[in-house]
Amino acid sequence: MKDTRLTALLGIELPILQAPMAGVQGSALALAVCRAGGLGALPCAMLTPEMLRAELETLAAETTRPWNLNFFCHVPPAPAPARETHWRARLAPYYAEYDIDPAGIPAGPGRAPFSAALADLIEAWRPPVVSFHFGLPAPALLTRVKGWGARVLASATSVAEARWLEAHGADVIIAQGLEAGGHRGMFLETDLSTQLGSLALVPQVVQAVNVPVVAAGGIADAAGVAAALALGAAGVQVGTAYLLCPEATTSPLHRAALQGPEAAHTALTHLFTGRPARGIVNRLMRELGPMGAEPPAFPLATAAVTPLRTAAEARGSTDFTPLWCGQNAQGCQNIAAETLTRQLAGGLPRH
Repeated sequence: MKDTRLTALLGIELPILQAPMAGVQGSALALAVCRAGGLGALPCAMLTPEMLRAELETLAAETTRPWNLNFFCHVPPAPAPARETHWRARLAPYYAEYDIDPAGIPAGPGRAPFSAALADLIEAWRPPVVSFHFGLPAPALLTRVKGWGARVLASATSVAEARWLEAHGADVIIAQGLEAGGHRGMFLETDLSTQLGSLALVPQVVQAVNVPVVAAGGIADAAGVAAALALGAAGVQVGTAYLLCPEATTSPLHRAALQGPEAAHTALTHLFTGRPARGIVNRLMRELGPMGAEPPAFPLATAAVTPLRTAAEARGSTDFTPLWCGQNAQGCQNIAAETLTRQLAGGLPRH
């Protein structure tokens, strides 16, 4: 029997969750998925308060269906000047190539964790679903989020993380397999050898916890959805497959890479942000090694790479661009996200 707890808990018709993908989407993609009966998501970690408020106004005005706000829960690292200096020294040949003065590059985090100020901002909209990456916020903040009736989702990349999340208040566990694009949700572990593919991870998490489990990683078509549900998942989270949809804000260069042969070769890298994330292999990853060079801790690594990315993209190059992508880009289609969501659901019954 299929597990219908997820659709009942979240108030959605289809057990399809759109993965929040910072930098390549806004509310338009989330709304399209909501219209199809799935759960659309808005990534909030890179939005200014003004940008977030505008997106919330749009979501509230354009749908009465449930939607998800996603936040990071990382602990901001202490500044490490020596590590920053080392990182910029490793990038020095590239700065010279593009005639960039590294002394003029400001340091900056780029991504802020969930906070009391953000809770103040979003509470008026009473978001029906709030999801977290890299663990959960402090207990007082989590209690506050649940206090306005929000369902809480959180990513686990291991059975230990799934058990921790359930014990600390998550209503739904997203089991993020190694195939998934973008940042790993790791928070108890730092060793990448602990990371499992979806086929191994999902059934173990289903057995380990009592809350509904959502499978994520490598799911890009109706067959993948059916396989995840057969493993015991109550639903799936899909990201990469939406990147070519017109509602996504994926850049033309990123779109081209997704449709080219290079999309078949992805790797986990920490070069762009300081945390492991899966993307299409490009020059920076090849020359420094995807997990080499010891960049500053997340999210401090981003600042030093950004000017290189900007300069290279102006020349039509993705040599320094984080081309986030999962291991299965074959499901990417240039079709409406609403249509894609229904295709993913295939012949699944609506609950």
